[in-house]
Amino acid sequence: MNESLRIAIDDRERNQDLLDVLGAMDGLDLECLRLDIGDFRINDAVLIERKTAIDFAASLIDGRLFSQASRLVQSPLRPAYIIEGTAEDWKSLKIKRHALQGALISLMLVFDIPVLRSNDPEETARLVVYASQQFFRAQSDGWIPTRQIKAKRRSTQQRRVLQSLPGIGPDRAKRLLEHFGSVRACLSANADELSTLPGFGPAIARKIVDTVEEEKTRYGDATKSDSPFSPLFF
Repeated sequence: MNESLRIAIDDRERNQDLLDVLGAMDGLDLECLRLDIGDFRINDAVLIERKTAIDFAASLIDGRLFSQASRLVQSPLRPAYIIEGTAEDWKSLKIKRHALQGALISLMLVFDIPVLRSNDPEETARLVVYASQQFFRAQSDGWIPTRQIKAKRRSTQQRRVLQSLPGIGPDRAKRLLEHFGSVRACLSANADELSTLPGFGPAIARKIVDTVEEEKTRYGDATKSDSPFSPLFF
């Protein structure tokens, strides 16, 4: 790929180490500015969020991780995560391994966001460049991703999440999304709101609310749970 990569990097202090590494590389057109979302925007087509092991664990515990993932997938750009940290960094975290694995699985399979791993800032910088080059090379070979296909896949994934609730099949899941607009809003609805929907009733509404509350109690504290973080609460 002969054309230089135009990389906009978020100007927050946490990215200064990456800016230093990228600045020493050839063939990059760097711009440092405040990004609304993500840490790197490449050629106005790829959006990459960088998280250290500590950042990743903290965002999982306080609930920011999946809210941020929702914003990333709503962007017209192709999103990806780079998770940075050594084996020792991950071992030092006060969070269960199963919770971390569950979060990574949710990002990749439910949100359809690739997750890349690196050990340090230098490797993160190389991944940013290499992944971007591969993406644009694929485009030049005739593969062009479409938001329509991705939106359809996203809708299917949302319905599958809702179908894990008691009494919810494909039709009811579709009805929930059409009425509330998002999985999070569906799961935040109370029994009265749910029971007013066509095809729902007090019994089904109560089962849904009870299941959601049970899942929150069971998985709400990722530092104590021995089970994977539930993908229910996006």
